[in-house]
Amino acid sequence: MRQEPEYFGEAELDLVYIAKKLKESLPLEEALTQAGIDYAIELDTYSGGLIFRSERTGVFFYVLPEKVEAAKAVLRGLNLKPHEM
Repeated sequence: MRQEPEYFGEAELDLVYIAKKLKESLPLEEALTQAGIDYAIELDTYSGGLIFRSERTGVFFYVLPEKVEAAKAVLRGLNLKPHEM
């Protein structure tokens, strides 16, 4: 379920996915909620483009370290590639 960052207190959260479009973000939020995985989101910028690099805005998905593998399984179930650190 989507939580505010304060919900996690001082715990370090791991980035599992950067949704570049809203149509990626909404199904992922629903799937993580259905799987019972607490997550936080943050709007942030990332670099994109091969020839013409630019700063773009995306939705960054974070989970607790012990939920990373479960979240990655959800991502793969949606045919999305998890963020690799």
